[in-house]
Amino acid sequence: MSDESDDELLGRVFLTRVVEPGDEVAGRWVREAGVGEVVERLRAGGEALPGVSATRWAGLLARARRAEPERDLALARQAGVRFVCPGGPEWPGQLDDLGDARPIGLWVRGRPSLRVWALRSVAVVGARACTEYGAHMAVTLAAGLAEQGWVVVSGGAYGVDGAAHRGALGAGGATVAVLACGVDRPYPRGHTELIMRIAEQGLVVGELPPREHPTPSRFVLRNRVIAALTRGTVVVEAAHRSGSLVTARAAGRLGRHTMGVPGPATSALSAGVHELLRGEAVLVTDAAEVVELVGAMGQLAPERRGPVLPRDLLAPATRRVLAALPARRTAAPHEIALGAQTTDDDAIARLYELRALGYVERHGDGWKLTRQAMISLRTGRPPG
Repeated sequence: MSDESDDELLGRVFLTRVVEPGDEVAGRWVREAGVGEVVERLRAGGEALPGVSATRWAGLLARARRAEPERDLALARQAGVRFVCPGGPEWPGQLDDLGDARPIGLWVRGRPSLRVWALRSVAVVGARACTEYGAHMAVTLAAGLAEQGWVVVSGGAYGVDGAAHRGALGAGGATVAVLACGVDRPYPRGHTELIMRIAEQGLVVGELPPREHPTPSRFVLRNRVIAALTRGTVVVEAAHRSGSLVTARAAGRLGRHTMGVPGPATSALSAGVHELLRGEAVLVTDAAEVVELVGAMGQLAPERRGPVLPRDLLAPATRRVLAALPARRTAAPHEIALGAQTTDDDAIARLYELRALGYVERHGDGWKLTRQAMISLRTGRPPG
C-alpha cells in the first residue's frame, strides 16, 4: 500500500469518528477539497470550512481532538473488521448514487466481498414489533430469495429484520446486516448471537467506528445505505411512521425497486405498506415475484391461477350449453339452445356429450342437470 493510500485510509477512518453518517456538508468538503485537506483543517482547528455555524464547527473540532484513527484500525483488526474506502476493490459502486451523502467509508466484518454480494442483493425490512404473519412472510421471502442465489440485506433489528436474516441463513444462503453502530458491538443485545452468526456466514456492515453506539438519527441514516446497496427494497409490515418506509422511499428516490407485502386492511402494522402500494411500490407475495422485478429480463414469476376444474376442460360451446340448463327443472332442447345462443341440433349434440360425462340426464323430451352435476358445479369436483 502506498503512503498516499495509507493517508487516504487513515483520513477516512478519522472522519468516521468526527462526522455523522450521511452528513452532506462534510461529503461536499471531501468531494471539493479532498480527504487530506478536510482532515488537516479539522486537526488544525482554524477557520471553519464553509456551510457550518461556529457552534457546529466547535463541536467537530472537539471530536477531532479525540479521534485516533490508528487505534480504531487496531481495534477493528482485533475484532476481524476491515475498513473499505470508496473507489477501492471492495467498494460497491452503487453507493455512489447517494452523492454527498455517500458513506465516508464502511467497516465490514465477515469474509465475502461486499462489492460482489451487493451486485445481487435485495433488502427485506419491516416492523420491529411485527405480527406472526409478518415474521412468517419475512422468513419465507428471505429463504426463497436465498435459494435463488440472492443476498438478503436488512438492519439486524428485532421483528421483520431478524426474521429475514434467519430465513436466509436457514436456507443456507447469504445475508448482510447493516448496523447503526460499530460492527464490533452487536445491537440490539438480544440479537448478539444472530449477528455473530451473520458475521461468520455473511457480512456485518456499518459506517461507525468500533465501539460506537446507535442513536435514533443513526438508525434513520443507516436506512439510506440499505436502500442504495440493494437492487430493491421489500417492506413486509410497517405502520405509518415506520423507519422501514424511510428505506423504501430512499430506494424509490435512488431509482431502485420498491415492493410491499400486503396485510389485513384492519392491521395498523400494514397501514404503511398499503400506503406505499397506493403509490409507486409493487405488490409482491413471494420470492418469485420479487425476482421478477429485480432479476434479469425474462425471469418471470409463474402465472397465478386457480385450480383447473372439470368443466374448464369442456369446449367453450359445450360449457355454454351446460350453463343454459336451469338449476332445478327440466328444459326442452329449444329453450337450452336459446340460452346457449346456438341451434337446436347443436344443443342436442352437446347435451348427449354432457350426458356421457355425467352432467345431464334425459327426461322424456326434456333435459335436466343430474344431482351429482349440481354438486360438481358448486364444489368443482367432477360428477359421478
